[in-house]
Amino acid sequence: MKSFRYLPGVSTLSLDAAACVGCGMCEMVCPHGVLKIDQRKAAVVDADGCMECGACATNCPVHAISVTPGVGCAAYIIQTWIRGKEAATCGGGACC
Repeated sequence: MKSFRYLPGVSTLSLDAAACVGCGMCEMVCPHGVLKIDQRKAAVVDADGCMECGACATNCPVHAISVTPGVGCAAYIIQTWIRGKEAATCGGGACC
């Protein structure tokens, strides 16, 4: 989802490709297509699209993915969709 952006380069998403078994769970549960299976391994194809929901890490059976949910301020992004960029706030979290 290329239109889903807040700040580039702030995502805490991390993938240990050597530990990946290529099960595809991360690709299946990611709501923004951040991860894809390529040559039987997961690959991060759009790190800046990550909203840090943690679904990929929670569903990885070998713990090859880590993410700190909330660091990218998904609440701010959602508010920009609803209220517009001028009225959006992130509530004083790490992004403000």
